[in-house]
Amino acid sequence: MKLRTTVAAAGLAGAMALTTACSGADTTRPTGAGATADAAQLALTPTTAKAKGEVSTVNWLLEDEPDSLDLDTQGGSAGRTVLSNVCERLYQLRPDMSVKPSLVRQATGPDDKTLVLSLRDDVVFHDGSAMTADDVLFSLRRHARPEMEQSDEFANVAEMTRTGDLEITITFKQPDALFTKALAGDAGLVYNREQVEKAGKEFGTPGRPDACSGPYRLGDWKSGDSIVINRSDSYWGEKPLTQQVVFRWADDSAMVNALKTGAADGTYADSISTAAALRGTKGLDQHYGPSTAALALIPTERGGLADPDIRRALALALDRAGIARSGYGGLVEPWATPVGSGAWGYEKEAFAAAQKQLTGAPARPGAGDIAAAKKLVENAKAAPDKPIVIGTDSSQGRLVIANAVRAALQQIGLKGQIKTVPPAEYGEFYGDKEARAGIDVLVADWYISKSDPIGFYDNGLSDSSNNWIGFSSPDYDSKVKEAMRTLDDKKRAALVIDVQRRFSEAALWIPVAQTPTALVIDDKLTGPPASMAYLYYPWAAALGAK
Repeated sequence: MKLRTTVAAAGLAGAMALTTACSGADTTRPTGAGATADAAQLALTPTTAKAKGEVSTVNWLLEDEPDSLDLDTQGGSAGRTVLSNVCERLYQLRPDMSVKPSLVRQATGPDDKTLVLSLRDDVVFHDGSAMTADDVLFSLRRHARPEMEQSDEFANVAEMTRTGDLEITITFKQPDALFTKALAGDAGLVYNREQVEKAGKEFGTPGRPDACSGPYRLGDWKSGDSIVINRSDSYWGEKPLTQQVVFRWADDSAMVNALKTGAADGTYADSISTAAALRGTKGLDQHYGPSTAALALIPTERGGLADPDIRRALALALDRAGIARSGYGGLVEPWATPVGSGAWGYEKEAFAAAQKQLTGAPARPGAGDIAAAKKLVENAKAAPDKPIVIGTDSSQGRLVIANAVRAALQQIGLKGQIKTVPPAEYGEFYGDKEARAGIDVLVADWYISKSDPIGFYDNGLSDSSNNWIGFSSPDYDSKVKEAMRTLDDKKRAALVIDVQRRFSEAALWIPVAQTPTALVIDDKLTGPPASMAYLYYPWAAALGAK
């Protein structure tokens, strides 16, 4: 899950100081804020042109300062954006959203419930020590602890043991199609055991070194100001072109200003509105890549959208094209599922064809859609007699969605009421049932870390904590679990497409749009991926001069 929140004042001040310190900046450059794109026409490309020249320092912006650089205890896109260049994983999520072995030299499966990982013998941590099977096993067991962020990825693991000098064997309770994909995420991070144990509870805090291998090593972290990573000359892989990356953080307006003036060299825009505001800016390039992220409406336990016919009616009446244009500068694409196409890490053609077959979420509803929606409301067994309360914060895009939902409800004979809350309170809606007790539907941003749609559709399981309306279907549960244990990609894709159809027909969540990854970068630089892989892939290692 991904939440959009505001930035600490200290980080904003640091970014503004960076901006004002830049002399000779051209503040008359066109902002491009009035330019509206058509996301359906955007070419979502996973990569940018290969860099050719070295660069001494690149200034990069994050949406906020990481709370910790120990991703076991504190996840978040800011920390991942930094550490994807510092800490390597057993598998690697590639720019095209496929997954391949990384610190693993070879993986074999003697049977459907056994995974044998043969490790590379040339990996060196930043302190100069060699990676061992003991380090890998320690890391996996740390990730699996119940209190850790990635513990749910190990729920199906029966045992993890060292079975050779450079070999780890993992046995499962049942076949697990998603486990290697999880090892391309934070569940696959490999730490130097000695360094982690030496740091203890201070691991991941300012002043502590990293415990990783990777093309960059963690440098100075000045809390409230900046984080620096430096090229690791002892890295076992290909040498990066950029010697140093300095990270600072800013909210949307300060980020736009810093990029316009040249005080910052680039960012992966956490808010697509930032990229929209910078379209057409001289001296900046923009690249858009595949992502699993999507905008959606999530019905809550309160019950205003408990009736599936009411949810289907709202899905038919919602003007997604208008939302994309007015709220996001045309950079999001109206979409019929609540997970982006970046999740199609395999069998892309099958998933693309299935997406086009879904008709319950039109981009722009026509007269027939509205008539069908009104009929659904008339026939509903439990049409709400009170206004449907729409929960959001005050960010532009989400407010546009909330107003579009209210307009759609009015068009089909229902009433809507918008409840706007501060960003911190908005974030609580996702995990706290009591916090969302006063709303019927949440305007949500969501992504999954795995490039497999089944990693989203488990949200519809009867016992899922994200199944807020209490949907229960033994057939649905059975299909999801069958897909999760189906190792053959083609067979799993067919199962996932069936699950997707069931989820959409029940309108468990109401899809709005898919959100691409937006890379904004100085036009003298190139190389990093444009896809969501940057959260897990060493993007700065490919960064350099054109």
